[in-house]
Amino acid sequence: MIDVSQIPVRDFIEANTTRLISTAYIDEPALAPLADDENELSFLEGLEGLSSSRRGLPEFIPSGVDPGELVNEYHGYGWTYVNAAFCYTRETGNRFNGSERGAWYATWKDDRVETAMAEVAWHLTRELEATGVFDNITAYRELNASFATAFHDLEDCTEEPIFKPDPETGYPAGQRLAAQLLIAGSNGFIYPSVRRAGGSCLAAFRPHVVQNIRQGDTWVFEWAGSPEPTISKSSGPIRMSGD
Repeated sequence: MIDVSQIPVRDFIEANTTRLISTAYIDEPALAPLADDENELSFLEGLEGLSSSRRGLPEFIPSGVDPGELVNEYHGYGWTYVNAAFCYTRETGNRFNGSERGAWYATWKDDRVETAMAEVAWHLTRELEATGVFDNITAYRELNASFATAFHDLEDCTEEPIFKPDPETGYPAGQRLAAQLLIAGSNGFIYPSVRRAGGSCLAAFRPHVVQNIRQGDTWVFEWAGSPEPTISKSSGPIRMSGD
């Protein structure tokens, strides 16, 4: 078991980190086909926002998130994506967050895009395995963000249960550790990727530490009858090896 008092804290100053999100959340607004002009679109988006937790409305925010910690338009471009990461969660949570509160997951270092691809590919493949049909095309775009904060460093904890590949084992252990450090005031973790050897990831626990969001390249993940996807962009396809 990890002694939380012994986990080192390091200054994390990084201009470029990468998170891949579906282009369905970035491209043409979902309400655009219903509007004849920008004024109508603005009106409809205002109505949609009345039930949108990413815009910080208390009645739609999960129990583990304080509305006061969510960011707003003064945070700059991408503030709704940040809030969405904390407010829209899976029922089972992820490696370092439960269902009551999300986190901003991203990758870093020079190979950050390849690591992000491996992480996304693993999760999408797992979802397709549940259906038994490996036939899917999904486009993802890079959201690149900067950080200047302090994170707990888990890079020397690779043998701990928190990094077990099976979510049934790794996630409960990781969520317990994250809950302890969240209460203690931690801003998040940097840690080694479980889905790509040598890759580096981060989980930010506080919305305000995610800074300077920019869009990057778009990548298309395609499964054509096999659990191994082809990932491509305009420069050509990239084959992914299995986890």
